[in-house]
Amino acid sequence: MHPDDLETLSTQRICSDCVAETFLSALIKKDGSPEHCAYCGEEAARTLGIGDMADVVETAFNGHMVRTGTEPPESERALYADRELNLSWYREGQETAEAIEDTASIPSTAARDIQAILEDRHDDVEMARMGAETEFAADACYEEKKTDAREWHWAWSSFEYTLQTEARFFNRAGSALLARVFGAIDQLRTKPRHPVIVFSGPQHRINHLFRARVFQSDAKLEEALCRPDLHIGAPPARLSNAGRMNAKGISVFYGATNNASALAEVRPPVGSKVAVAKFEIIRPLRLLDLTALEHARDGGSIFDPTLKDRMERVAFLQTLSERLTRPVMPDDEAFDYLITQAIADFLATQNEPRLDGIIFASAQSRTGRNVVLFHAAALVAPIELPHGTTISSRSMDYDDDRSSPDYRVWEQTPPAPELQESDANDPFAFVPSTPYSSTEAGREPTLQIDPSSVEVHHIESVQVRSTAFSVRRVRHPQLVQPHKTAPVSTSDLAKLQASL
Repeated sequence: MHPDDLETLSTQRICSDCVAETFLSALIKKDGSPEHCAYCGEEAARTLGIGDMADVVETAFNGHMVRTGTEPPESERALYADRELNLSWYREGQETAEAIEDTASIPSTAARDIQAILEDRHDDVEMARMGAETEFAADACYEEKKTDAREWHWAWSSFEYTLQTEARFFNRAGSALLARVFGAIDQLRTKPRHPVIVFSGPQHRINHLFRARVFQSDAKLEEALCRPDLHIGAPPARLSNAGRMNAKGISVFYGATNNASALAEVRPPVGSKVAVAKFEIIRPLRLLDLTALEHARDGGSIFDPTLKDRMERVAFLQTLSERLTRPVMPDDEAFDYLITQAIADFLATQNEPRLDGIIFASAQSRTGRNVVLFHAAALVAPIELPHGTTISSRSMDYDDDRSSPDYRVWEQTPPAPELQESDANDPFAFVPSTPYSSTEAGREPTLQIDPSSVEVHHIESVQVRSTAFSVRRVRHPQLVQPHKTAPVSTSDLAKLQASL
């Protein structure tokens, strides 16, 4: 195109009424100036130069559209070359002007003008001599680009590495990445009835959780049955071991949405006994559902400069649940749990919106889901007992020198003294205990055990599901004579392997 013609074309203006694409129309209304529209003839409308529109379209296409191939993929060329098959190949996508018209929702004349301007920008004499197609050529075709989250995956892998080997407690880069990943996560859209943020507690679908604990001693089991609120609930800080979502010494509550999942998650050995109990959630909680992230989606206008990063973030989040809940071997837990522990700490204390816990898929069971309640939401209300109550329990019943499992708990309460009228104002007079209402170090109770739900499971066997793969062994003669070296003894070889 002649430079003078290009300059004249670039100065033409298009008004907001000629642009049906919402984001672009709003952009013209905000940044445009009141001048004549070359496409509808409107005077004094808010307009933008068609050259400026071409800039916006080029940026959007670079981020969200891709030029399709001019020939079939190499893997399919033989099929189309086979005369007997008589297959016809059609190029994917829309021609440039049509793609611009559809994405920007503008008149076809304006789309052709923008295409002409962009084709001229990308004109390449050498490419033209070789007959190669250039960007925005009239005959080129475009289709929507697949979202690429490689940069997010690279940043996440780098965070995992630095967390394990460089900076564990004051990792600013990690905090910034977690803020990008989880910030305003409640605004993400997912499948209907499967939101990212789940409310639990009274009058919500998730209003109770199951928790299990393994015992290898009858004495400790009987002690736990006396006060299951203390022994099956979240352990105190001094007894809290490191887990997938907590560092050692930080007490959290690991539970499951059904008792089978709770039992499977503790991985009990054969011969052990497992106490399982139901805990009611007594106040509203806000949980992040990792299982919903694979259905997360975001959207908007391709002309919005923030869309590309948002779409890449969602593509990364769709894979995050699997990364965070993959099975971890016992020998690798110390390192592999660092990332999930850091995430839990961040979501519990730094993220907006603040969260009380996480829902995640079970690595041990195909049914049910796991729930971890962070420290602030892990407190179990004590069982209501009158002051002075003594509790005892047993696990076996003996009859005629034969024993059989029989779990019972006895609560012996002191006799209630008769209150005289004069005792009404006596602070030392006996009164029945009241439901737990105080706080512990700023925490208020979140859970209340159902004592009637406690069960003891005797682990008699463990079922293992596996996929078997055969190992093939091949022996063949050595074809190349190696350099002669001194023979290595078995002991020397063992020392060499140990030093590696």
